[in-house]
Amino acid sequence: MEQGQDIFDDAGDAADLKRAVALLETPSLTSRMTALAGAPIEFGLSKLPGFVNRKIQSIVHGALHKAAAAALWTVKDEPSKASSTKSHKLVAGAVGAVGGFFGAAGLAAELPVSTVVMMRAVADVARSEGFALSDPEVQAACVEVFAFGGGSDEDDAAASGYYAVRAALAEVGRQELAGLASRRGAQHATHAYAKKQASAWMSKLVDVVATRFGVVVGEKTAAQLVPVIGAATAATMNMLFTNHYQDMARGHFIVKRLERKYGDAEVERAYERQRIAPASLSAPAPTRALPAPPADDAAGD
Repeated sequence: MEQGQDIFDDAGDAADLKRAVALLETPSLTSRMTALAGAPIEFGLSKLPGFVNRKIQSIVHGALHKAAAAALWTVKDEPSKASSTKSHKLVAGAVGAVGGFFGAAGLAAELPVSTVVMMRAVADVARSEGFALSDPEVQAACVEVFAFGGGSDEDDAAASGYYAVRAALAEVGRQELAGLASRRGAQHATHAYAKKQASAWMSKLVDVVATRFGVVVGEKTAAQLVPVIGAATAATMNMLFTNHYQDMARGHFIVKRLERKYGDAEVERAYERQRIAPASLSAPAPTRALPAPPADDAAGD
C-alpha cells in the first residue's frame, strides 16, 4: 500500500481508474435490454402474473447458489491469466438461443446454465486482474458483481451508486459474522469454524445479491415475451447479459486492485473525483495558443 500517494500521480493507475468508472457508470442493463427489444420492458412486465415473478425469484436464488459453487470452484486458480471474454459470450448466446426457443417455459432449465457461464466469466475477469480465486473474499467479490447494474435511475442497484451498493453488501457480511461470533467464543475460532463462518457469509450474500439479480432477470424474461422477440434475439440478449457483467467485473476488480495498493478510502475519494469531474482529471495540461499563420500560408495545396 502506498499511503499518502495520489492515484492521479501515476498515469497507469489513473487510466485504470478512469476505465473502471466508465464501466461501472455505464447505462443500466435494463435500458440496454429495452433498446435491444425495441419495446418497453414495462409492457412485458405488466403481462407477467405475480406468481411468475415469484417463480423467477425462486429460480434465480437457486441458480446463483449453484453458480457460485459450480463456477468459482472449477475455474483454475491462476492469477493474472488473460481472460477469455469472447468464448463466455458465445456460450451464453448458445444457451440463450435454446431458452428463447422454449420461451418462459424454458427459463428453469436455461437460467441455471447461463448463470454458471456468467459466473465463470466474472471469475475469469477477477483472475486476469491478479486475484486468487481460492480466497473467500475474492469469491464473495465475484458474487457481488451481480448486484451492480450500471448508472441509471431505472436500476435500483445502480441508483444508490457503486460504493453505496458495496457498503450495503459489506454490512450483510458484518451482520452474519457478528451473529456467528456471538454464538461462539473467540477461543473456539478453529479453522473448521472459520470455514463455516465463510460459508454462512457467502450463503447470505448470495441471497441478497440474488434478489437484485432477480429483478433484472424478470425484466429479461418480460422482454422475451414480446411477440417480436425470438430465439435469435434471446441469444443476443444473453450475450448482452454476459458482456454487461464482464464489464461490471472488470470495473469492480480494477477498483479492488487499486484498493490493495492505495487503501480503500483513497480509492473511493479518487473514484468520486473521477466520476464527478472526469474532464478536469484526464484533460492534458493547457498550452499557449500559437499565432495564426499568414493568409498565403493558410491556403495549402
